[in-house]
Amino acid sequence: MIDFTLPEIRRLLIKLALRVVGTSDHIWSWSRFRRRRQHQARLSHYKRRGYPLT
Repeated sequence: MIDFTLPEIRRLLIKLALRVVGTSDHIWSWSRFRRRRQHQARLSHYKRRGYPLT
């Protein structure tokens, strides 16, 4: 999983403070899903271009 980015932290704080939609569990699980998917996309991107995966 990738680290938290500034926009992700900002989005989480806004969602948790306002709680417009969903519970805090839903907000955190969406963030985990999103970061996990970004990590998978990054690996795929590097693999496709032949870079060594670290």
